[in-house]
Amino acid sequence: MHSPPALQPLEPGQRWVMYLESLPVAIAMVAGATGIGFALREGLGTPFWILLPVVVPVALWLALIAPWRRFLAWGWALEEEELHVAWGIWTRMHTIVPLGRVQHLDVAQGPVERAYGVARLIVHTAGTAHSTVTLPGLRRDTAERLRDTIRQHIRNDPW
Repeated sequence: MHSPPALQPLEPGQRWVMYLESLPVAIAMVAGATGIGFALREGLGTPFWILLPVVVPVALWLALIAPWRRFLAWGWALEEEELHVAWGIWTRMHTIVPLGRVQHLDVAQGPVERAYGVARLIVHTAGTAHSTVTLPGLRRDTAERLRDTIRQHIRNDPW
């Protein structure tokens, strides 16, 4: 039986991208709870902050702890014939992409990723269900090197 390869972690800049992506949800939770609190104050006379002792810890967890845990759960490895991508905390996923099934590759980098020095490798494979695999948190040069290595493998594949 083939043992899974040792996985490479994501680049540290991806951690900050994940933190920034989680902030709007946390802020919306606190703002929503505050708004509901003001509505309850008008209707029932309760203090406006009545929901905040419950919502603020959840929002802090979503903004500070969850992104760090998600960051640590990601990993990847490129073997001779396969790309391995693993992620997930509750449901652990380990996707194995046979390089011979790759149709095309993209390297993407949004403004926040660019600011933190990371990019995404997007692998499109044959098939319809789950035919796109995205590997975030790579340095741009690493993503381009992986893209070029996989592309060279595709060109050399004798099918």
